[in-house]
Amino acid sequence: MSDITLLDGGMGQELIHRAGDNPTPLWSTQVMIDNPGMVAGVHRDFTRAGATLATANTYAIHRDRLAGTPLEDRFEELHRLALAEARASGVPRIAGSIGPLMASYRPDLHPEAAAGAVHYAEIAGLLAQDCDLLICETVASVTHAESVLKGAATAGRPLWLALTVDDQDGSRLRSGEALSEVLPLARAQAQAVLVNCSVPEAIAAAIPVLAQSGLPFGGYANGFERITEGFLADKPTVDSLTMRRDLTPERYADHVMRWVDAGATIVGGCCEVSPAHIAEIARRLRAAGHAIV
Repeated sequence: MSDITLLDGGMGQELIHRAGDNPTPLWSTQVMIDNPGMVAGVHRDFTRAGATLATANTYAIHRDRLAGTPLEDRFEELHRLALAEARASGVPRIAGSIGPLMASYRPDLHPEAAAGAVHYAEIAGLLAQDCDLLICETVASVTHAESVLKGAATAGRPLWLALTVDDQDGSRLRSGEALSEVLPLARAQAQAVLVNCSVPEAIAAAIPVLAQSGLPFGGYANGFERITEGFLADKPTVDSLTMRRDLTPERYADHVMRWVDAGATIVGGCCEVSPAHIAEIARRLRAAGHAIV
């Protein structure tokens, strides 16, 4: 049996469900101003469900995302708020999340590697002082991986690389490049390699590729039906996406346990994965004799 790190689930979607507000391009960031303590409450609920690592609510805090909004001048403050919310929840370990520049699932918009690395380095520096590790999330291309790893490495914290794959072909990144092409970069700079924010069926196809890295590996899927063209437009909101009704906690745990059977040691959930899903995964892991660490 294995030692398994159990991640939390989807912060942004959970906040929408709790706040009852219409989502905006800054939905998970604005809530820290409008509803102080709500993020900490989500962290607490995931921890009570069994998660052993909390991912700070910093995914969308980028200067390019804030430009032209009332939050434009609060970049550093928002990172401090997110880290304070994570600490206030009493979670045992915190991972700083570094989401993609410009937009999720849009490798065509990502800057060249060297230019992007400068922006990622600034964020990593803000997160490193209060995090146990950094997760570079929803990495959609080889250029994106090169850029975020180069920038985040300057902070001197352990790095986990989380890649997003094609929902129809989990052996390929969203850019269309082979997932295997990013493994040399992961081996050189990351301490773990994962697949995130893809449908669980695609992660099943990605796991054997990740296993070739020689690093600890795993996955955390989203609960969307698919990534729509509407969501790929400028400044999208999750109104363009539909939650899967079939992905109950039990069925999602079925997927996760198959990844664990294939050697994954880091698992959890992304968008639309709730504390109930994480609790079911924890139950199933313990029943199978695994230790959650």
